Amino acid sequence: MNVLARYKEGDDVEGYKVLAQLGQGAASTVYLVQDPRSKQIWALKHVERGDAKDNRFLDQAIFEYEVASKFDHPNIRRIPRLIKRKERLIKLVEVLLVMEMLDGRSMDIKPPRTFDEAVTIFIQVAAAMGHMHTRGYVHADMKPNNILVTPGPVAKIIDLGQACAIGTTKPRIQGTPDYIAPEQVHRRPLNEKTDIYNLGATMYHTLTRRNIPTAMPKENNSLVSRIDDALIERPIPPIEVNPRIPVKLSDLIMQCVEIDPARRPAGMQQVVERLELILGQLRAKSAPPPVDIDVD
Repeated sequence: MNVLARYKEGDDVEGYKVLAQLGQGAASTVYLVQDPRSKQIWALKHVERGDAKDNRFLDQAIFEYEVASKFDHPNIRRIPRLIKRKERLIKLVEVLLVMEMLDGRSMDIKPPRTFDEAVTIFIQVAAAMGHMHTRGYVHADMKPNNILVTPGPVAKIIDLGQACAIGTTKPRIQGTPDYIAPEQVHRRPLNEKTDIYNLGATMYHTLTRRNIPTAMPKENNSLVSRIDDALIERPIPPIEVNPRIPVKLSDLIMQCVEIDPARRPAGMQQVVERLELILGQLRAKSAPPPVDIDVD
């Protein structure tokens, strides 16, 4: 159910002044607020419990804060404060998240115009995910609408709702079709290679406007007992979809989305280094002007 916005412009919420309402979700409202003391602008997410089914939204908000608090990377959205409100000091009924306010648009709504811009964003996202790995976590749901791009370009990972400790086996299939890795579908332990696949699928879509085949369950919900190249449709190499894509970039993407995790890059740092090399080559060849992606 959609909740009604509780606060209006000028209201004081836990010491923050409400400036405007930014949007609403299933059980939440996001406000633009200001800390009167520091003059800092924040986004304030208010999650409210309507009935027992809404407990999951409260739990998700708390989990998002707990995970975000473990990271300090410039390309991961900061969530510096969690506020819990209880009824009779026992029953949790509301959660407020104080989040970094970002002036940008998600990459699915506004994709990069040039290869230079795209690879710059990919490098930042890969570096941020590599940071998560050093802290013992995988993102597990990278996709274009989880990347917000502000002027620069500066990329920000904005959703950590599916993140989990490295080695976690999810109790059910979790992920997004068109980006989910085969081991996620088969409910196997997730690790850094899972994020590499998700990022590869994200790069593929960004540069081709097409999705790679998804290794989802069959119609009867059955799954084969093993992950096998022969059982999963392979994507067309990006360069065959868009010949303007640099060969090395196309090759990297295809390696990232290998069915067998062992055949993917060894780690996210290797992905970053290869992307940085590609960016250097792009700038050496196309300065000026940068080469447009120009996907029909």
